[in-house]
Amino acid sequence: MDSGNMAWMLTASALVLFMTPGLAFFYGGLVRAKNIVNTIMLSFIAMGVVSIVWVLWGYSLAFGPGGSFIGNFDHFALNGIAADDGETLIFVVFQMMFAIITPALITGAFAERFKFSTYMIFLVLWVTLVYAPVCHWVWAADGWLFERGALDFAGGTVVHINAGIAAVAAAWLVGKRRNIDRGVEPHSVPFVVLGAGMLWFGWFGFNAGSGLAANALAANAFLVTNVAAASAAVSWTIIAQIKTGKFSAVGAASGAVAGLVAITPASGFVDVVGALAIGIGAGAICYGAVLIRAKVSLDDALEVFPVHGIGGIWGALATGIFAVEAIGGTAGLLEGNGAQMTEQFIAVIATLIYSFIVSVIILKVLDVIPGLGLRVSEKDEDAGLDISLHGERGYVHDGAD
Repeated sequence: MDSGNMAWMLTASALVLFMTPGLAFFYGGLVRAKNIVNTIMLSFIAMGVVSIVWVLWGYSLAFGPGGSFIGNFDHFALNGIAADDGETLIFVVFQMMFAIITPALITGAFAERFKFSTYMIFLVLWVTLVYAPVCHWVWAADGWLFERGALDFAGGTVVHINAGIAAVAAAWLVGKRRNIDRGVEPHSVPFVVLGAGMLWFGWFGFNAGSGLAANALAANAFLVTNVAAASAAVSWTIIAQIKTGKFSAVGAASGAVAGLVAITPASGFVDVVGALAIGIGAGAICYGAVLIRAKVSLDDALEVFPVHGIGGIWGALATGIFAVEAIGGTAGLLEGNGAQMTEQFIAVIATLIYSFIVSVIILKVLDVIPGLGLRVSEKDEDAGLDISLHGERGYVHDGAD
């Protein structure tokens, strides 16, 4: 890797890390004021816990040469990677940032009611038992989905479908929030929009960096990422205005995130026309998914599955439709390659089934271990998790309570 590519990958890695604080603000603005510190901490602590797990065994399990399902421990604590092997080290760093944000995405489903101590253990187990295997399937050279030819340029299956369906498992097992029938009003719309803007900015590293070089493929990925986010933000905003009569800032922010999610697997394979179609579709489909979720009993507090799960599924399948051979080397359905849709469908179903089952097992085990459990007490939930779990307030006015 020459110095130009190295400089770009260092920058892209930093951009992806920046997405996690962006997620913290996006989620933090959506909850009630008494839970903002807790919600932000759920994302921030992932930067610490997952970084440690990744360098010790996560990277080795994800990318070690263990077989088609999972790697091995050959690179435990980065054993065997030389200090002057900059190309491998930057790949370790870049992939670490993906591993950090993926479980942080899940936290929106159980916001305002999950035990923080249990969550820290969940991070270790989920990255080890769910994220690393799925990452290996899709991105390792000997992964079974990689060998089949499934396309996922930057994480539609590995990150978004994976986290989205785990969020369903978490919301189901932890149960609904107390005294909440129709969700809650975001306590800080500016934080939501700020967080979405930080995610949009960082996503250029997420997608344009996934080609691992500063070249034309990165430029195209950068371009289509912006186009998809823009078109999804506009489509969500217009559709929501038709339904509600209002132009919602939270809706525009959510639409942008949905577009970013959907273009993620496709960003190295589609052109601008495909990106427009993917973005418009993401805005409409994910908004519809939010409306459907509101009618069921599952309390996915911050709409993780409707945005990330459904957006990731749409993006993965749309990749098989709109892939352009001249861009990513593989043609999609519109260029006559219907077989690619089969591989995309297999990748989606495999990720959904595996992540859901193993996430349920992890959460069930944590729930029955004495001293752990998934949910805070009713008293702590009613008081707000900022004070009850962290001993801090997000907002203090003139030093008064």
